[in-house]
Amino acid sequence: MANKINKNFLKDSYFITNLNLCSVRLIDNSKFPWIILIPNRKNIIDITELKSKDQMLLMKEIIYCSKLMKKTFKTKKLNVEKIGNIIPQLHIHIIARSNKDSSWPLSVWVVKGKSYSKTLLKKTITKIKNNF
Repeated sequence: MANKINKNFLKDSYFITNLNLCSVRLIDNSKFPWIILIPNRKNIIDITELKSKDQMLLMKEIIYCSKLMKKTFKTKKLNVEKIGNIIPQLHIHIIARSNKDSSWPLSVWVVKGKSYSKTLLKKTITKIKNNF
């Protein structure tokens, strides 16, 4: 089933690619290398609502993208999170962290975000896409 992406994601993120289950988008916050995975299934809020086959596929895609983020941004630490308190549509955050980032060791949500410049956005999207 095709899924309509929440309008807040369309406003605050940029399309990277589609995997077998998920759409991958870059969050518009240049302070952190941060992608989200959004399963292409209608009306899903929690992982438990996915069919078993899709649950397994989601886990594979989370691991695949996590490895990609580690390699792309040369980090050893990731935050992989499923929250959904503000936007209930199922989505998984994968954030490359560093002990030098602006909110370390706290959550990325404790600091105000900073939008990408056009140049840095293009460079970051290209960098991620080249590793897919």
